Amino acid sequence: MKGLFIKRIYEKPAKDDGYRILVDRIWPRGISKDEARLDEWDKELGPSNELRKWFGHQPERFSEFAARYKKELKSNYATLERIRELSKQKKVCILYGAKDEAHNQAVVIKSVIESMK
Repeated sequence: MKGLFIKRIYEKPAKDDGYRILVDRIWPRGISKDEARLDEWDKELGPSNELRKWFGHQPERFSEFAARYKKELKSNYATLERIRELSKQKKVCILYGAKDEAHNQAVVIKSVIESMK
């Protein structure tokens, strides 16, 4: 299977996760590097500390967060393009630590990559 998928880092790694990329700037609490089974940790793809703190995982701020975050991601175009190309060849699992599965940076990253031509 190919494509982009999203998963919480706290969910147990599965054989069919494919290539696992963590997109948090800060290492998730309570997870060891062995438990994470990462192929890549892309700290720079995580939102800036200022944006992360402003957002505070408040769902009502998500649309504004996403708009600001997309602007930040423009400086990481090459990394996003590399991930997009990788997802054409194999399954790529974008990992995040937030509790909210609908309002987090991985959702934004996935939508940005899928909208790239």
